[in-house]
Amino acid sequence: MAKECSNTSCTKESCEGCSSRPAKNDFRARMNQDSNIKKVIGVISGKGGVGKSLITASFANQLAAQGFKVGILDADITGPSIPRMYGIKEAAMASEKGIEPRTAENGIKIMSINLLLKHEDDPVIWRGPVIANMVKQFWTDVIWGELDFLLVDMPPGTGDVPLTVFQSLPVDGVVVVTSPQDLVKMIVKKAVKMAEMMKIPVLGVVENYSYVVCPDCGKKISIFGESQIDQVAAEYQLPVLGKIPVHPEYAQAADEGTFHRIKMEELKSILG
Repeated sequence: MAKECSNTSCTKESCEGCSSRPAKNDFRARMNQDSNIKKVIGVISGKGGVGKSLITASFANQLAAQGFKVGILDADITGPSIPRMYGIKEAAMASEKGIEPRTAENGIKIMSINLLLKHEDDPVIWRGPVIANMVKQFWTDVIWGELDFLLVDMPPGTGDVPLTVFQSLPVDGVVVVTSPQDLVKMIVKKAVKMAEMMKIPVLGVVENYSYVVCPDCGKKISIFGESQIDQVAAEYQLPVLGKIPVHPEYAQAADEGTFHRIKMEELKSILG
């Protein structure tokens, strides 16, 4: 059954083409009525273990430092890490209006499945459709309030959750995260192709684990192989938004829950 137009002043004759009428085949979920989000940015990869959460949190820190109101939707339901990185242990609170996200020390609002579990190390043993529906609820049921940017930290691959996010949320663009290995071309290709199929712009590519800096001489050492990201990004006419080194400070801050203090100088703004 077709959805009815929400504009009560419309007549059957004038309603065709009305901006209040939902587009055909529009599967997007309705935002919580107490939320107003201007831009939704997804952080994706074609494989796991490349550090999407680290890059998501780093972009969020960068935007917050520039004065923007920022939120992080942790869509990695079976492997959530965002609350731990920001030192958030208190559970999210629910009311008649919805679920209140927790707020980090630098003002970033965060929603994750870990904020709904009794213990943060409790496993989430759910099938794909249940996980995907929970991600959708983080959009419909969470009271995000006024946000300039909502960053969505995606699970790896091109399965249920990324598909749900792309179809259910008004995603304005995605950032692809990869690493400097031989698989980089395939990884980027999978992520870019999925975004193209869903008609979502790719804002750029970030290479994580790009190198390590020798503490004695300052030389950059490519421990995972020479970077190929410039060539791969050029093939798809995408900007390289950063080449992030392996840095003990980043891992330590994530483990200690103080990642809100980290700002990566190597990471370029996603604002263009």
